[in-house]
Amino acid sequence: MLRFKSRAGCVWDFVFRRGKAEAQKRTNSQTTGLNVGKQFQSLDSPLESFVICAQGVCSFFKTPRERHVDKVVKGSGSRSFFLRAPHSTCTGILKKLGSLNPHKKGEKMSTGRIRSVGKDKCRLHMVTWNVATAEPPEDVTALLQLDVQPPADLYVIGLQEVNATPVRFISDLLVEDSWSHAFMDTLAPRGFVKVTSVRMQGLLLLVFAKQAHLPFIRNIQTTYTRTGIFGYWGNKGGVSVRFSFYGHMVCFLNCHLAAHMNYALQRVDEIEYILENQEFDMSDTPYVRDHKVVFCFGDLNFRISDHGLHFLRSSINGGRLHLLWGKDQLIMMKKKEPFLQEFEEGPLNFKPTYKFDRNSDTYDTSTPKTWLHFNGKKRKPAWTDRILWRIKPKTPPSGDFDDDEMASTSTDEEIDEYPLLVTQDKYTSDMSYGVSDHKPVIGTFSLELRKRLDTSLVHISPLGVWSADQDALLTYTVQEDFESSTWDWIGLYKVGFKSASDYQTFVWVREVDLPETNEVIQISVDKDEVPLLGGQYVLGYYSTNLQSIIGLSANFQILESKRAVMEGLVPENSNGIDK
Repeated sequence: MLRFKSRAGCVWDFVFRRGKAEAQKRTNSQTTGLNVGKQFQSLDSPLESFVICAQGVCSFFKTPRERHVDKVVKGSGSRSFFLRAPHSTCTGILKKLGSLNPHKKGEKMSTGRIRSVGKDKCRLHMVTWNVATAEPPEDVTALLQLDVQPPADLYVIGLQEVNATPVRFISDLLVEDSWSHAFMDTLAPRGFVKVTSVRMQGLLLLVFAKQAHLPFIRNIQTTYTRTGIFGYWGNKGGVSVRFSFYGHMVCFLNCHLAAHMNYALQRVDEIEYILENQEFDMSDTPYVRDHKVVFCFGDLNFRISDHGLHFLRSSINGGRLHLLWGKDQLIMMKKKEPFLQEFEEGPLNFKPTYKFDRNSDTYDTSTPKTWLHFNGKKRKPAWTDRILWRIKPKTPPSGDFDDDEMASTSTDEEIDEYPLLVTQDKYTSDMSYGVSDHKPVIGTFSLELRKRLDTSLVHISPLGVWSADQDALLTYTVQEDFESSTWDWIGLYKVGFKSASDYQTFVWVREVDLPETNEVIQISVDKDEVPLLGGQYVLGYYSTNLQSIIGLSANFQILESKRAVMEGLVPENSNGIDK
């Protein structure tokens, strides 16, 4: 193990891995963060082969332009180590270790082969909710509208003010937070898998997808930007997830902006700052607005100006919401700010979602106790929680044009070989949830797209009969070149699994030479690693570089073993599905 000390005073530990054979011995090699007190198994889990900063939350006290990155750094011989550190710290360490080429022997770059297929419709269900540090309700099924037809293909859930006290926040760094568990436990039995998540203090963004879509969600990256309290601690700002969905670049940005009535201009500045400063490690989409579709949502905190409390409440109670739209700060700001005019939003045909008495649908009746509470005034209702979206404008062809020619060219309809049409089907709130002083806002969308990709990068399948009575076999074939690595692995998942880390067992792919395209590779799985009880399972190929499952087998049956029968083992309930 190597240890470095950063300029911020953090201690970084590096755990070496010596090879596949040693990894499969499950030797429980561990290292411990100095102040976090959490032991990480560096060999037993392919997704937990790194060590976070020993100070736990140090990286959350850096400047807005710094962000977490995950690097896999190759060493000499067969030894290598994983590193997780703030970007500036990583850069300094990498300079000390020498110039490193991420695409040396043992990795292959993608050729980017693309093919055109027919149009398809996918349904996107989005939720934004300021949960005001509350714990999740017992049932979130109504929020997800799981029984609506046609069913959703993607779920994107953005939360603000998730409980982020220092002790709680450190705990959530080490294990999934309670809100993530609530959504995973609800969605997994319905066939949805958590694709990724990103957390910055109270901001949390979760992305789920139907299992069948997983091989076509690629190049996943996350980042965050702080704007609150001089850019420190991360109490305000934005977290984002970007990925390629069937070849279309999409980005989801969850924001929590400055509060209070008089800070409308600051809120606009914060949105613009986030859009301009969030960066991704992608040459074709380095910034948020480079993506084909961007969804910007969250507690944007825009208020209703001028109108008094009595007029607001009478208009709401009388169903005359249109009387309030003209004084909504976001609608007003969109008329002045060109970059906001690129974003669309559905009509506000639902009641303002802030501020409510908890566990009720009654607007704020609290009695102010200090001068901090708006000088003794109750807080006015407002549409603070919003969902916007933006389609990337068409780029006019290069050349010399006068103003008239440029305007004509930029507004002409162009033939797009791979179109993506976004239609909002629903924009509403759910008043039945009362754990917070905000009500959740729901947006559902239809994405009509022509897929640029229709073949998974890896084909994988089980061979023969699988049971714990004998070693099992599987085969995989690389169907198209991609940025593969000897750190890739194949997981065995129970149908209804929650995330890429929710595997029963795993095997590493080839140790030295990576396979050629269309070469069939056979791998053995030790019988001691095969589940004793029967059930429906699926194999998934996980790409370390692409940070996603890029190949899935068809569901298959593992037979109950003789040992299970002899010992009378009882099937368990796994992810809401009985084995």
